[in-house]
Amino acid sequence: MIIPIILAGGSGTRLWPLSRQLYPKQLIDIYNEKTMLQNTVLRLQGLEMIGSPIVVCNEDHRFMTADQLKNIEIDSLAIILEPIGRNTAPAIALAALKAMEHEEDPILLVLPADHVIEKKLDFHAAIQAGLIYAEKDNLITFGVIPDSPETGFGYIKKGKLLESATGASKIERFVEKPDLDTAKKFFDSGSYCWNSGMFMFKASAIIKELETLAPDIMMPCKGLIEAGVQDLDFFRISLEGFKDIPSDSIDYAVMEKTSKGIVIPFDAGWNDLGSFDALWQAGKKDENLNVIKGDVMTHDVKGSYINSESSLIAAVGIENFVIVETKDAILVSPRDQVQDVKKIVKQLKDNNRNEIISHRKVYRPWGSYETVDSGHRFQVKRITVNPGAKLSLQKHFHRAEHWTVVSGAATVTKGEEEMLLKEDESTYIPLGTLHRLENPGKISLELIEVQSGSYLGEDDIVRFDDVYGRNEKNYCKANKNN
Repeated sequence: MIIPIILAGGSGTRLWPLSRQLYPKQLIDIYNEKTMLQNTVLRLQGLEMIGSPIVVCNEDHRFMTADQLKNIEIDSLAIILEPIGRNTAPAIALAALKAMEHEEDPILLVLPADHVIEKKLDFHAAIQAGLIYAEKDNLITFGVIPDSPETGFGYIKKGKLLESATGASKIERFVEKPDLDTAKKFFDSGSYCWNSGMFMFKASAIIKELETLAPDIMMPCKGLIEAGVQDLDFFRISLEGFKDIPSDSIDYAVMEKTSKGIVIPFDAGWNDLGSFDALWQAGKKDENLNVIKGDVMTHDVKGSYINSESSLIAAVGIENFVIVETKDAILVSPRDQVQDVKKIVKQLKDNNRNEIISHRKVYRPWGSYETVDSGHRFQVKRITVNPGAKLSLQKHFHRAEHWTVVSGAATVTKGEEEMLLKEDESTYIPLGTLHRLENPGKISLELIEVQSGSYLGEDDIVRFDDVYGRNEKNYCKANKNN
């Protein structure tokens, strides 16, 4: 059995403002109508011996991750929650140990959740080629056959050729992202592949190598799995035990040191969508080589990526530019400088700007909310509650709320009273009153919430009951939104 291990814990900061801390690129539909996570799972369909995936994701993304798998009718073996990011080696260690609970010694296929692979059958062929070597206790990585001297990827140098038909070779060495002159030499030599970050190995094989080469990662992970707690659809591990584990990639921790490394070269239209230039490269271009999304008008514009979420973008006389608009931010950059978006992200972080954390529209396990307006002592939100969903039973110490139903119907708990609100009906929730909002219908509930009070922060919530398991013990204070 092959168990896919989906690594979905990235932040995607180079795709800001589309990608945010609470809504990163793997969870958004930046390439087609499916999200990157969904595409990663769906492209495995048709492979023989493929099982249900284990997904490793950040705790803040757990409900979106579970919902996106549910929406494509995928049942996971486990969704492992990382309380903080610790790179790929600890994530793979946890997943390998968890996989051994479900299968005696499965083959693990490790896949980042944010890649594009256009040629599914060619990708499947590479996996089948790797399977032969993985079954013999080798550690397989998949190297992308380069089509240009790229400076944005790491490289793998091929060593001894093991099989001419597949190009399977021993790994001679890994190389960090090179400068352009070095990348040209790598490309011309034909001896290098791009490092895709995808791997294949027996669970027992990677566990053994981690025990030998990175015991400071593997041993604590064993304890974390043993002490882990199942919480609804999620498997939780302790922050106290996880935060002290070294943050290291599987490349550094194992693949660069092992004698069992094999690279399988493949060409399947791979792209890691790590920048807006990569989005332009992978996107469908018009006659002027522009990739256009949303409400955009152009004149004399060439080779550009322009993405509008909510407003009309009009562009005149530019070439090789990136323009990205969301409801709360606009990015403008030459295409060849988009790697520096991370410097803007650092400025946002240094200035404690909310634009790095979330969009104006924020997703919750019960639906979403969007801030429409705010000012001194007031805030207006548009709230959407999914059919059958309900918010926590809660109260606030510093704000009152006024709810008006726009569409659908709402069951409202207010103190000892329970009422049904229909379209154009409203109710007032006084400060300190215990309350809950629920959608009993089969269509989405839309309502407008007007908050008023001395403090309107989202941490002014005291929960008394919550069907999603959010409480003081396991729910991050900075993320206590309804």
